[in-house]
Amino acid sequence: MPGLYIHVPFCASKCPYCDFYSVVGGEKTDAYCAAATDELKTLRRVGAYAAGLREREISTVYFGGGTPSLLGAEKLSALLGAVKENYSVAPNAEITAECNPSSSLSDGFFETLAEAGFNRVSLGMQSAVDAERKRLGRKATAEDVATAVKNCQRAGIDNISIDIMLGVPGQTDQSLLQSLDCALSLGATHVSAYLLSIEPGTFFAKKRDALNLPDEDAVCDRYLAMCDHLQKRGLRHYEISNFCQPGFEARHNTAYWRDEEYLGIGPAAHSYLNGRRFFFPRDLDAFLRGEPPVDDGPGGGWEEAVMLALRLDTGVSLKEIRETYNVASSPSLPVTLQTYQSVGLLTFDGDRVALTEQGFLISNTVIGEIIAAIAP
Repeated sequence: MPGLYIHVPFCASKCPYCDFYSVVGGEKTDAYCAAATDELKTLRRVGAYAAGLREREISTVYFGGGTPSLLGAEKLSALLGAVKENYSVAPNAEITAECNPSSSLSDGFFETLAEAGFNRVSLGMQSAVDAERKRLGRKATAEDVATAVKNCQRAGIDNISIDIMLGVPGQTDQSLLQSLDCALSLGATHVSAYLLSIEPGTFFAKKRDALNLPDEDAVCDRYLAMCDHLQKRGLRHYEISNFCQPGFEARHNTAYWRDEEYLGIGPAAHSYLNGRRFFFPRDLDAFLRGEPPVDDGPGGGWEEAVMLALRLDTGVSLKEIRETYNVASSPSLPVTLQTYQSVGLLTFDGDRVALTEQGFLISNTVIGEIIAAIAP
């Protein structure tokens, strides 16, 4: 069953580290909602890729951004209504809205979302330490985060993910644990913990030398300490950056890592359907003008499947890869796997390969070597 992603490209302000596509200000929200609704109804621009989509059941719907909550509950609900009117949405579908904590996230906001069918919320806390939040450009306080979570729970939405960032300016071992414990004490069912990446073109990239960033060894140590801390408190480390209470994996994102199909609507939204990848340009005005998506070539090959599966704690079955994609393993593969296993970067039982937490830290290198060894 495919998923559906809707990119809402509006933010109240641009965070200094953020490279996701968004525009500051909301004067074009009505035009955006009209364009997104029209595309959902007609598939006018993506129809060449989306053959048969309306006959298939949609398993997840995810509103990401940007800051989807800036649209307000009524507009988000109307967009979800357009999805339900035009697609077969599974009765148990996971339906998520990303929200930034603020005074606007009242009881009424979440009640409206719940009534429309939203059953999961992802909150961008990043840190429970207000000084760290300020350095990250986050305007709400830790108290605002707590209020938003309580309002969400009061509205009946108990599946709540909280984002936390590692390696932020001024972060310490203790302040990271404070943020993790804050998320857990609020009743988060899911924690996404991302390492700060300094992306070209961002404000942080321009000011990197003045940021007082922790060194790489300290960040790696904090990542491993975080993994241990969350797992001791009952969360499963099911993906490189994601932890959850039992049964609360992010189903939408997990579908990405399992190389399953999805349709993306909105500027900068990517899709994978019927063997093709395509995306809308990072340009709100182009989306409003009705410009078509850009073809991004074929998708779903064995290299992609291996790369994505190795992000998960369950790893990848080499037997399944060979049988599904008719790939014959190289004689050098067992040597590569045994080498990495001997230094604690992966586990290998003769078929299934899975990275350890130490392996997750250098996943790009390890995954690249495994792919190269499978079919050199």
